[in-house]
Amino acid sequence: MNFTQFGFDDRLMEAIDAAGYEKATPVQEQVIPHILADKDIIASAQTGTGKTAAFLLPLIHKLLTNKHDPHTINALVIVPTRELAIQIAQHLEGFSYFAGISSIAVFGGGDGNAFVQEKKALSLGAEIVVCTPGKMMAHIKMGYVKLGGLKYLVLDEADRMLDMGFFDDIMFIIKHLPAQRQNLLFSATMPPKIRELARKILHHPVEVNISISKPNEKIIQQAFMVFDTQKIPLVQFLLKTKKFNSVLIFCSSKLSVKQLTRDLKRNKVDADEIHSDLEQDKREEVLSNFRSGRLPVLIATDILSRGIDIDSIDLVINFDAPHDGEDYVHRIGRTARAAADGTAYTLISPKEQRKFAAIEKLIGKPVPRGEVPEFLGPVPEYNPIGNRTGQSNRKKSGRQSKGRS
Repeated sequence: MNFTQFGFDDRLMEAIDAAGYEKATPVQEQVIPHILADKDIIASAQTGTGKTAAFLLPLIHKLLTNKHDPHTINALVIVPTRELAIQIAQHLEGFSYFAGISSIAVFGGGDGNAFVQEKKALSLGAEIVVCTPGKMMAHIKMGYVKLGGLKYLVLDEADRMLDMGFFDDIMFIIKHLPAQRQNLLFSATMPPKIRELARKILHHPVEVNISISKPNEKIIQQAFMVFDTQKIPLVQFLLKTKKFNSVLIFCSSKLSVKQLTRDLKRNKVDADEIHSDLEQDKREEVLSNFRSGRLPVLIATDILSRGIDIDSIDLVINFDAPHDGEDYVHRIGRTARAAADGTAYTLISPKEQRKFAAIEKLIGKPVPRGEVPEFLGPVPEYNPIGNRTGQSNRKKSGRQSKGRS
C-alpha cells in the first residue's frame, strides 16, 4: 500500500515524500486507517516494524485537519526511556517540517534551561508532547500542565514501561487526562499485565498483531556455550577474528557493561558504553558517535536497547542471554536492517541454558553452535534440562555440541 492511499493532508505528504517514504510497512498499513477512523488501538509491534510512523503520521494529519486548542497539549506520547523520547522527537520534527506542528520531548536528565523550556511548553500548550512517565508526573504535580484539551494518548513500548515499574506513574498521568480521548497502545509482547492495562484505559479497541516471533532470515546466528569467566576473552577473540564496522553488545547489567568496556579498551578495542549511570549529555554523545560510525563498538544495557534505532549495525553480541524469545528476536533484529546482512552471536553460560532452550523453542529451531577457540579451555556441555542450578559438565573446547550444528 502506498502512502498516497491514506488520504493524508498535502503538507504531511510533502514531508513523507521528502523522507523518501513510498510503501507502508504491515503495521502502518493495518494501524493507520483505524487511527484515522478514531478507533482505540492495541498493537503488538516491535521496533523496526515502522510503528513510530504508524502513530505519528495519522496524529499529525488529524491535528492538521481537525479543530483543536493550540493552548493545551493535544497529543501525549509516553515512552519508557529518554533515548526513545529523543528518537521519536526526531521523527516528529522531520514529519512536521512542512506542517508547523509544535512539539517537545520531556524527559529527565536535562539542565535548568531544559526545565524552563518544558515548563513553558506544558503550561502554554504544545500540539504533541513526547515524554517519559516519571518526568511528566513530576511536571503535573507542579500544577501548570495544560491537559484539559487533550485528544490523543499513545503508550509506546508499554511492556517495557511496566517492566521498569512505571504502572503507577502511567495511571497517575491518565487520571489527569480528559475521559474522552483516543488511546493507542503499542507493545512488543502481550503478557497478561498489558492486557490488564489495556482493559483499564482502552475503549473497544481494534487489535493489531505484527509481533515478530522469528528472526530475520538474513541474520547469521551462532550461540557459544561458555563459562562466565570465558565470556570477555571470547568477545575479544570474536572482534579480532573478523572485521566488523558497527558492533552492538547487550549486557544484562550495568556492572557487566562497565567491566566489558574496560577490558576491551585495555585490549585496544575502540569501544564505549551506555547505561543509566551516565549523564544525559554523555549518553547522547556516545550514541551520536556510534550512529556516525566514529565509534565502532557500543556496549549497552538491554533497558536502553529500544532507543538505538540504527540501520548500519552489522554485528550484535548478546553477552548475556536475553530474558525470552521476544527479547532475543528484538535484540538481534538491531542488525540486518535496511536490506543489509547481519551477524548475531549469543554467549550462553550453564545457568542460562534453560532460558536459551526456551528461546530456541519460541523461534522454532536451534541456533547453530559457534566453535569456542581451544585456548579458552574446556567449555560446558549443552544440557538445559540438567542445568537447573547452573551446574555443568565440562567438555573440550573447539567442538560443537553433538547434534546441534
